[in-house]
Order: sequence, then C-alpha cells, then structure tokens
Amino acid sequence: MQQHTTPMDHSTIIQILLYGILIISLWFAELSFIAISLKGKWQHAISNIKFIATALPVQLLMTAPVLAMSAFTISRGWGILSVPFFSHHYLLKMLVGFLILDFLDYVYHVVMHQVKPLWRFHLVHHTDQQMDVTTTVREHPGETFFRMCFLTIWVGLTGAGLGLLLLRQTFQTIVNITSHTTFRFKPVPDRLIGYLFVTPNIHHVHHHYDLPYTDCNYGDVLSVWDRLFGTYKTLEYNETRFGVDTHMEPAYQNQFLKTLSIPFKRKNYL
Repeated sequence: MQQHTTPMDHSTIIQILLYGILIISLWFAELSFIAISLKGKWQHAISNIKFIATALPVQLLMTAPVLAMSAFTISRGWGILSVPFFSHHYLLKMLVGFLILDFLDYVYHVVMHQVKPLWRFHLVHHTDQQMDVTTTVREHPGETFFRMCFLTIWVGLTGAGLGLLLLRQTFQTIVNITSHTTFRFKPVPDRLIGYLFVTPNIHHVHHHYDLPYTDCNYGDVLSVWDRLFGTYKTLEYNETRFGVDTHMEPAYQNQFLKTLSIPFKRKNYL
C-alpha cells in the first residue's frame, strides 16, 4: 500500500531541519567567538543533546492531539478566531492569533514556575550552569508533555489553524534558540529590539540562579507581556550566574539520568 505524506509531515520535517541548522550554526559561532575549549564545549553539548532522545518522541507524539483539537474547533466554528469578523480579515486574524498564542505561552511559563509540581519538571531546564545554544533542548520529557497539553488547550480556546501554528512555531524556534546563545546585544540594539522581542540579554536574566530573577522575563517571543504585567527585570551580564540555587551540584551538569530524576526526588524546591 502506498503511503502518502501530508502537509503536516513536510512542515514537521522543515521545522526539525530549521531547528537543527540554527543550533548547529550558532554552536559553531559560539565556539569561534567565545573563549572556550572545544573539548569543554563539546562535553557540555553532549550533556544537553541527550535530552532530545527523551523529549522529541513526546513532542512528535503529542502533535497529534494538537492538530486534532485544531481540526475539531475549526469544524465546529469554536474559538476566539472563529468569530465571523476574521473570515474577511485573514492577515488581521493571523496577527491577533499570534499575539494571543504568545500571551498564552507567557501564561504557561508563569504557571510552570509558580505551580510547584510543574516547577519540578521545568527547573531541569534551569539547572544548566554553562548556558549556551544547546540549553534550548535541555527539556525534561515530562515538561514536553505538559507543554503540549497546554498548547492543545490554547488551540481549543483560540481555534488556531495549521497556518497560524506553523507561523507561530517558526518565530518561536528562531527566538528561543537565539535567546539561549552566549552572545549578547550591545545596549542600544538590545534596547530597541527588546522593546518588542525577547533578546539573549533579556532571557539571560531569567536564567540567573537566584530569586527574584528566576521568576522574571517569562516572555517567549514577545517581551511586551513582562513589561505589562510587571515581571520584567534587568541584570548586568557580569552579575548573572546561570543555574538554579537548589540544584547547583556539579552532577546535575553532566549526569543525564540524575538530572532526569530531579522531579521525582524529595528536595527543597523553590
């Protein structure tokens, strides 16, 4: 029997390729311009890349309910974006949908920090004390599951279609990866770009090891939500120390299974 590929199959492959190309390119750029040994950088990369083996299958599996929810809500005419007005204003619908989804991702990020059982999974991402572009993929598979569950709910609330989801994912991929690099913008361009988008300078503050900075700068693509809701903070680079203060032991840097077990251990969490 001949197997047919769907537009979603092609888009998934394209998104994975974009993700991989960006991370690899920026990793070599960091190696070229940042004073760090190849051996040290490679060991750090390997410790983070291992998370792909556990998180990516969950991501791919959970794509099905997201798309099913999208098809269901659109077929029923449900969701914020299904109001008749948007049927005649496609570009405005995409813009409004993008803003709503980005705001809901801000909400998701706040929830992952403030709800203790969820924080136990999310803090795995924060345990990296040598943050670089590979930190992007340092995600516990449990968090991947929760993130996709939230996305399914957000799609149900908005009635987002495939086109909007792909547009959103493309921007999210680019901003998430670049915001985790070791590169920093100079003050003027950072200030100009940072009024709208999350920059490395902004996101580095979120990865500072101690409160209140850990609980700030939650923005995913746009930085405006942090400014609107009072969760925006700044911190000089030379004052920023990456990690999370409850899990600063060296073992959490290079022992994959130990790090993966963090959510299931008794410990004094933030």
